[in-house]
Amino acid sequence: MDAPTEIRICIDVDSLERGIAFYTQALGLRLARRLGNDWAELLGASSPIDLLANASGTAPLGESHAQRRSYARHWTPVHLDFTVTDIDAAVARAVAAGAVLEHAVEDRKWGRIAGFADPFGHGFDLLEFKGRGYDEILNPSP
Repeated sequence: MDAPTEIRICIDVDSLERGIAFYTQALGLRLARRLGNDWAELLGASSPIDLLANASGTAPLGESHAQRRSYARHWTPVHLDFTVTDIDAAVARAVAAGAVLEHAVEDRKWGRIAGFADPFGHGFDLLEFKGRGYDEILNPSP
């Protein structure tokens, strides 16, 4: 079996224009291209991010499934962490663009973290590493 060569992140939004505005303003991503009226590719992170416009109440797994999209705040075991070099500035930029700060900046051994919800109910974190990043947890400094 071939190993994957790239990870593409797909984020459902209820409005493509609002999604583009939020992710470009809040995180400094840039619109690379539109792939139709309901799909936009954003670049600037280590993986491309595809915004996919899907109306609230539509079925993500086909009409035979009971589950429906909802853009109210929700939790999923998968979330995105975006690393930044200045978390205080990044937090201010994200909130100004419409993110909800759910967990204020907190210091950890490896750096600093803040938790958010985007305008579409998806959770994400901002991380600012210090020193050796996560290695600060595993190994004492040399």
